[in-house]
Amino acid sequence: MVSLEQIRKISTEDLLSLGMKDVAYLKTVEVDGGTVVGIFAANGQQLALLPDRNAAIATAVENGLAPVTLH
Repeated sequence: MVSLEQIRKISTEDLLSLGMKDVAYLKTVEVDGGTVVGIFAANGQQLALLPDRNAAIATAVENGLAPVTLH
């Protein structure tokens, strides 16, 4: 079991890497005057742009990622 003290000692780099391989963050993005849904890694790197939320969720899941919506 991880102690509270161990959690407090987590580095910024370790914190940023949490979820990098497992989570895809979905966020509405404006591109060329239109709205699309972006898929982003935990570090903020844009992975893909899709035409709608359903396509973004399907793409994330097909690639082994758990989609999480950002507002």
